Amino acid sequence: MPAIATAPATKKGAATRRRILDAATAEFAEHGIAGARVERITAAAQTNKAQLYGYFGSKDGLFDAVIADRVTSTTAAVPFDVDRMPDWAVAIYDEHLHRPELTRLIAWVRLERRRSGTWFDGGDHDDKLAAIAAAQADGRIRPGDPFALLTLVISMASTWSAASEVYTATSDEPEAVHDTRRALLRESVARLLAP
Repeated sequence: MPAIATAPATKKGAATRRRILDAATAEFAEHGIAGARVERITAAAQTNKAQLYGYFGSKDGLFDAVIADRVTSTTAAVPFDVDRMPDWAVAIYDEHLHRPELTRLIAWVRLERRRSGTWFDGGDHDDKLAAIAAAQADGRIRPGDPFALLTLVISMASTWSAASEVYTATSDEPEAVHDTRRALLRESVARLLAP
């Protein structure tokens, strides 16, 4: 990802940067990279193009910052524990349910940047893969390629997300419906990973 041009030095600057990220998240999630308009972002963030470009360098730099921001907040909200992967999958389900913008942003990355392979650069999953491999060595998780297992768990957790080809869940559905899905997901992931 390109580096951010400059970081804000004041509280007011940090607040402006945050407003830009929030407005850009909504804009990119709705319209993608090509369809997003800087004018709409700056209007929603109550700022100007000079500040946006000063903080993020370009529209692409802003998109990269939005992705990094969403991934960081999701990772913080859903900490990984190899011994509780069924619960981790349910937490991802809930994150998709209440904050679907990351799923939409990833879909735009797929459509406009990377049609195959991983959608991210770097070792975003290295710690998770190492934990899975260690759990496999201890006999706590079934054998198999750790990346394939992690991918399956994430895909299962995303079954009802905005990326679904069948059905997208919403937070306004009855909680009993979500509880049924959570139970099925938890049991399915447990069975997948059973040694």
